[in-house]
Amino acid sequence: MALSKADDSRVDKPWGYELRWAITDRYLGKILHINRGEALSLQYHEMKDECLLLSRGVLDLELNGEVHRLRPGDTAHITPGTRHRMTAVEDCDIFEVSTPEVNDVVRLEDRYGREGTRDAPEVLTNQDSPS
Repeated sequence: MALSKADDSRVDKPWGYELRWAITDRYLGKILHINRGEALSLQYHEMKDECLLLSRGVLDLELNGEVHRLRPGDTAHITPGTRHRMTAVEDCDIFEVSTPEVNDVVRLEDRYGREGTRDAPEVLTNQDSPS
């Protein structure tokens, strides 16, 4: 058994920060803190599969161009190929559990000018994905 403090795995981001509290070769668990008015990139993942639970705040979650307003207790499952973006209406804390591909991010738009942002390529939708 290994014990550690979550603050040891804090990763500061332009929109807030993430705490990586579980990192294995099979899954990744993190808490995303998004500051009010900030947003993550419009992005998709080629392999990463993630589930979200909004713990605190109000969040606008864009999924393939459609915006959904999430409140504490709401969940979302984001499958590979799904274009998505999170925007904090209020300060938000989100529990994310995903497959471990931490660097699997294709940024389509990014208000902070981060590297890796590119024009939108063809993306598999859930209906097009191989079983």
